[in-house]
Parts: sequence; structure tokens; C-alpha cells
Amino acid sequence: MIRVAILGGGIGAQHLAAYDQLEEFVVTHLVDQDTKRSAALCGDDITPLSSIEDALFADVDVIDICLPPHLHAPVAIAALEAGKHVICEKPLATSLEQVDAMANAAKDSGKSVFPVFQYRFGPAFDQLRALQQGGLVGAPRTAALETHWNRDAEYYAIPWRGTWAGEQGGAVLGHAIHAHDLLGKFMTPIIGVTARLGTLVNPIETEDTAALIFELEGGALATSSITLGAASDETRLRLVYEHLTATSHTNPYAPAEGTWQFRARDPERQNEVDAICNAAPRNMPGFAGFLTEVGKALNNTPNAAVTLSEGAASIELVTAIYAAHREGTRIALPLQADHPMRGGWQP
Repeated sequence: MIRVAILGGGIGAQHLAAYDQLEEFVVTHLVDQDTKRSAALCGDDITPLSSIEDALFADVDVIDICLPPHLHAPVAIAALEAGKHVICEKPLATSLEQVDAMANAAKDSGKSVFPVFQYRFGPAFDQLRALQQGGLVGAPRTAALETHWNRDAEYYAIPWRGTWAGEQGGAVLGHAIHAHDLLGKFMTPIIGVTARLGTLVNPIETEDTAALIFELEGGALATSSITLGAASDETRLRLVYEHLTATSHTNPYAPAEGTWQFRARDPERQNEVDAICNAAPRNMPGFAGFLTEVGKALNNTPNAAVTLSEGAASIELVTAIYAAHREGTRIALPLQADHPMRGGWQP
């Protein structure tokens, strides 16, 4: 049994619900400053703790970090130094220097870091993987990503949100990061970015609007449209390949769980596409699917767990986006080792 301490009961409540579906994990401790929320989540089975330090030295195997972004890297490093594996909500860190420090701590401790990208897990991506394995997809051609969500004054009433000191970034860092991860995962790595960012919706420090162009390995091009000023929360992904076009549902927080359309470019192959989609395995979706793969990794069995290097790539892309906007030019990836924003993009 893998013992877990959760730090933070906000998004941590969703992690807890996922752990409850899995036999290989048991949540034994939880830290949250909101005592009422902590009591409700802990019930009679979980030990509430008053500090992060108490959790780091509790008898657990994994520290699950669900804290504000500016705390992710320092707490992850402290957990690794305390001999714990780490699960860390996005963003993994707020600079590439922090990622390097985390990687060094993981190497020194012999423990693993699992960045949270739960959007990867769900029936639509089970189907897309099966289509790729069946040879019905072909090379990536283009993609259009839409992260069109609604965030108002109530959302930003939490003091650290919308600030460079607390949130460390805006919609690029905290909202569209999932869609960009999916692009790299199910198409090819991003090798160049052009970006324009704006703050058009709320009186905050960080950006809430963005228009991005991505160049992918192999020549494909993709766009990402981001706003926190939409009338409702919708995420839409359209992935165009050589032989297939995949179009998502608009489910904002679990795109893989909505009904997708998979259309063959050659209509005569549509029956093959439909047959593979119908026969595709159905794995656990969302956080439960993500944690299932973490459990396999910790038990040294074949797995699709998100790796530290994949989390690092997401932070490198965020760095490149901010650099492209501020410099007004295309930024190539991977970034040079001496790039001036490796220490962070905060003003």
C-alpha cells in the first residue's frame, strides 16, 4: 500500500476522491489552513496536520503537492530531501532553474517526481492512442487549441491569484498549460513559438488572454487561443493528421471524457476508424487514470506515468512563450542553457 500525504485541500479534494477509487493508495495525512475544510476531508480516517513540515516527516511514501504555484518547487525539493516521492500539481515549477534543482534533488534522493497532467487520461485519448497504434493517423499537419474559460472577481478574491508573487503567471501558466501538454503528447514536440499576451478581462497583474503559434517537429503548425473572459468554460481541441482529424468535445476540465469525432480523410477507411475506436481499451480517466499510472511506476511495472522531464518541458514552453511575447520574436526550443529567462519570467 502506497501511503500519501496531501498538501492543500482545494484541488487536493479532487485528488482525494481519485485516491479513494484506487486500492493501491491510502491517504493517511492532509495539511490545509482551512480547518473546516480539513475536518470535512479528513473525517475519521485521515490525520489532519497543521504544517507542511509535519507532513514531510510523517510515515508516508508520497507527498502530493496541491499548493499555490510559488510553493511547488521549494516544497517538492524539501519532500525529496526528506526521502519522499512527489506528486506535484501544475505548474511543476516557476522557472527552469527550479526544475534543475528539483531534478538534482530527485537524483540525489533516488525518489521520483510526477507532474500532474490528468487531462491525458480518458476514453478519447485511449481511442486516439489505439488509432495511432493501428496506423490510421499519420503525420501531424496542424492543430487548433481553444482554452476559453470564465474567471471573474470572485475567482481572484483569493489573494495570491492573478499576482506575479503568488501565482507567478497567468492563463498561459495556470490554465492553458494542459492543452499545450496534450499537443506535445499526441502530436510532436514543439520546436518554436510566437506569442502575444494581454490583460483584457480582469484588473490583475498577470495575463488573461493569449494568441500563440507553435511550430512542431516535422513541420506541423498549431495555434492556441486563450481567454479567461468567455461566457462559459469550454476547451476545444482539433488535431489534424495526415489521415485523420480528431475533434474534441468542449468539456473544459476533462476533454478526454467527452465524445470526440474521429474522421478519416479517406471516407473508405471510416469503418476501420470506427472499429478501432469501439474496441479501444477503457482505462481510468482524469486524476484516477493519472494516479493509476503513478502507482504502476512506484511498483516498478510498465506504465504511462507523467515524468519529470515532461513536466520540465512544460515549464520550458511557458518560458519560451513569455520570452516570445516580450522580445516580439520567434523563440526556438529547446532553449539555450544560458537563456536569460532560465531564472524565471516574472517581471
